[in-house]
Amino acid sequence: MTTTKPAIPINSPIIGEEERAEVMKVLESGALTSASAEGGEYVRRFQKSVESFTSARYAVAVNSGTSALYAALLALGVKAGDEVLVPSFTFLATANTVLLAGAKPVFVDIETTHYTMDTEDLEKKITDRSRAVMPVHLYGHPAQMDQIAEIAEKKSLSIIEDAAQSLGANYRGRATGTIGDIGCFSLYASKVITSGEGGFLTTSDDALAARLKMVRNHGMIHGYDSAVLGANLRLPEMEAAIASVQMAKLPSFLEARRRNAVALTGLLEGLEQVILPSEGGECEANWSLYTVALPENRDKVKDYLASNGIGAAVYYDPPVHRTPLYSETEIGRVALPRTEWASRHVLSLPVHPRVSQDDIKTVASTVRNALES
Repeated sequence: MTTTKPAIPINSPIIGEEERAEVMKVLESGALTSASAEGGEYVRRFQKSVESFTSARYAVAVNSGTSALYAALLALGVKAGDEVLVPSFTFLATANTVLLAGAKPVFVDIETTHYTMDTEDLEKKITDRSRAVMPVHLYGHPAQMDQIAEIAEKKSLSIIEDAAQSLGANYRGRATGTIGDIGCFSLYASKVITSGEGGFLTTSDDALAARLKMVRNHGMIHGYDSAVLGANLRLPEMEAAIASVQMAKLPSFLEARRRNAVALTGLLEGLEQVILPSEGGECEANWSLYTVALPENRDKVKDYLASNGIGAAVYYDPPVHRTPLYSETEIGRVALPRTEWASRHVLSLPVHPRVSQDDIKTVASTVRNALES
């Protein structure tokens, strides 16, 4: 069975001659990776570019966003018997890494304005076993970090920001990923910048940064002197080379996403059947995903768009607690009414930098036609 690529896909990585040239330099050097504590030349270069962009004191590159979450949990000492508070309305990695660390994910409901962690439900779910909270800046919109930080401080919880989708987003003038103890980012192909696979962490804590560098490298600093539990979570030099070039392009990518999001909002305003996304308070989204909600006929609208060459997508249905891994366990048997509402009604539309203004008009008119039909 063959599938036709949408004329306007939901995401499309932008790789140019600059990235190709840097990859060739890595191949010609023969230094494809490095097991040194600080990483290879391109890893170090990439980390410095992240530090400059986010104003974090440290960036630590790893081989995926999942590895970033796992490394954060290990660095903070999360272990068996601990609980970590996470949303269910997110990608599986948020909860799965908690299981991999030996701890228990505790699912928290969301608010349905920006689909991020609901702070009232968060406070209700905290127990004496709670060790950390992992808010997700979903679709590139920051979570309610002031309230989350206040709760975390009161309950002595560490904060791991799942910022996989939010590079370039800001909360009250601070970059996401720099507000909690550790921020975790992804460089997967669908993200605002990519190296195919890859990820990184941000922190301004000296001790945590040192520990993260050990965790990504089997706990080693100098040779086989493993002092903490770790694994091979290193980012190879080729991926770091691509990511370094992508970081230089990030401001233009963010500008294009914002331009497209603003234009699409203008063309969809006034449709009673569509709940449009927005930026809340002093938050600045990166428009990683432009996500509407359709109280009626979401799947029919999605199918109509697909039949007309528009790659609209649903993130996330089912939510994590409804997946087979969790649904038949005590962990998954939890009432999350707003999460389940969102999973049935959200739909993401393409606004990535390859989308032209004519494409935006096509997307908007096709959505209107879908609703009318």
